[in-house]
Amino acid sequence: MTKLLKRPHFEVVNSHVVEYPTPINLNNFWNFGALAGICLGIQILTGVFLAMHYTPHVDYAFLSVEHIMRDVNYGWMLRYMHANGASMFLLSVYIHMGRGLYYGSYKTPRGFVWGIGVVIYLLMMATAFIGYVLPWGQMSFWGATVITNLVSAVPLVGPAIVEWLWGGFSVDNATLNRFFSLHYLLPFAIAAGVLLHIAELHREGSNNPLGIHGKDVDKVTFYPYFYVKDFFFFWAFIFIFSYFVFMDPNVLGHPDNYIEANPMVTPAHIVPEWYFLPFYAILRSIPDKLGGVVAMVGGIAINLLLPVLNTSNIRSSFFRPLHKVIFWIFIANFLLLGEIGELPVEDPYILMGQICTLFYFSYYFLILPGLGLLERVLIAHYLENSIK
Repeated sequence: MTKLLKRPHFEVVNSHVVEYPTPINLNNFWNFGALAGICLGIQILTGVFLAMHYTPHVDYAFLSVEHIMRDVNYGWMLRYMHANGASMFLLSVYIHMGRGLYYGSYKTPRGFVWGIGVVIYLLMMATAFIGYVLPWGQMSFWGATVITNLVSAVPLVGPAIVEWLWGGFSVDNATLNRFFSLHYLLPFAIAAGVLLHIAELHREGSNNPLGIHGKDVDKVTFYPYFYVKDFFFFWAFIFIFSYFVFMDPNVLGHPDNYIEANPMVTPAHIVPEWYFLPFYAILRSIPDKLGGVVAMVGGIAINLLLPVLNTSNIRSSFFRPLHKVIFWIFIANFLLLGEIGELPVEDPYILMGQICTLFYFSYYFLILPGLGLLERVLIAHYLENSIK
């Protein structure tokens, strides 16, 4: 097997999968990158098979989903795998990004790797949103109406962009067709981004819990040492994923989306999928429409600036006790934003959302830069006293 992989035809596979030098101290949080790749593969495969039976027309979309569930052989399994697979995919990516935040994986020399990852995340959010519209249930229709209407807040070009997205003057058949086309194509763009992400990561080398780089960390080949950990996580994932698919497939969905879209009946409370909720809460916490849109998009895009905003000379939070505490407060704040995004727009949730949004952006713009400068001062003071 080893001799076969060393042939020129398999050189890329050998260098990136078999003989890739991997730090020996990687913990289990490093498995979620591979897990996200597995989820992407599941989403693409199930999506291709579902597209064979789906009809992107406002009169038939909801019925075609029912046809898939009731009449297509194992169609119910394909649909539940695709719907719950989206949640598993986003959950894996959230943990993967959280690990990067905690261990400083975005710092030099991996800033470009992190940037590609954030772009992939933005593409994932767009793909998930337009995919949620396709079943053409009540929450699909009204979610599409509310979110696409937000683009109209963009000065000058906003209304024109909304009309282009809709293909007319309201969310209708042209909108559904465009969303179906984009939902089918974007996953392949994500896959291309993932390949670029991996290639750039392997060019610079993986980060590790201690944050040390280059020759200062001991490494072993990925195969046969680390593929075992990924293989174990794969089976653990299959067990959890199977529970959602076979035992509780609708727990992550909204009941209103099992009612066919009706433009004449507005749901009592429009709620997006769970993975959008923190940013939906940020959107709702800003009283100005344009400000809310900017804050929502900026809440994701701000991660592109992390290599610049973090002024610390220390990469990993393993050696940053203050940041370790603040990081977990940030995670708790993010989860609270997600809970607020699901609650009605009324007091005290409006005020709580505004406070959590303020802390969210303060972490990036004030706490990270300020803490890095404080650490430099404390280290300089410690070295000065040590010399004396």
